[in-house]
Amino acid sequence: MAQKQGSANDAPLAPNAPADRPVSVVSSLAEASAALVAFKKHIAPAVKQGQATLPQAKRRFLQGLPKGQIFFVTTYLTDPDGSFEQVFIRVKSWQAKQVSGLIANELGNVKSFQHNQLITFLESAVLDWTISRPDGTEEGNHIGKLLDAEGR
Repeated sequence: MAQKQGSANDAPLAPNAPADRPVSVVSSLAEASAALVAFKKHIAPAVKQGQATLPQAKRRFLQGLPKGQIFFVTTYLTDPDGSFEQVFIRVKSWQAKQVSGLIANELGNVKSFQHNQLITFLESAVLDWTISRPDGTEEGNHIGKLLDAEGR
C-alpha cells in the first residue's frame, strides 16, 4: 500500500549549509574492493546510528517536513567496473521499501551515474539520512559528522 508523501522536497539548500567534502579512498580500481571494506568498517558506528534512527526520520518525511527543510539519504553508487561512491540522494518519494530521489552530489568516481539523475533503490541500501534546514543547520548526517570530526 502506498504511503502518504510529504512535501515535494524541493526547497533550496541554505547558502550556509555544511558543504560536502568528498574524500577519495582509493588511488586505483585495483584497490577499490579493499578500500570499500576498510571504509565500511571505519564508518560502521555512524551507519548503525543512522539506520537506527532512520524509521523516525522516514516517518517525518512521509508526514511532510516543515517548509524549507530538505530530506536526503546517503547510499553507495557502484559502477559495473567496481568503482563506488558514497552519495546524498534528495528523496522525492518513499513507497513501502523503495526510495526514489535525485543524486545531489557532483560525482567523481562513478561514471555510469550523473548529478541530478533520478534513481530508485531499496530502503535497505540507505546508510544514513540528513535533514537540512533553511538556516543551514542539519540533523542526522552521522557519517558526515564522523568524517568531519576526524578532519578527513
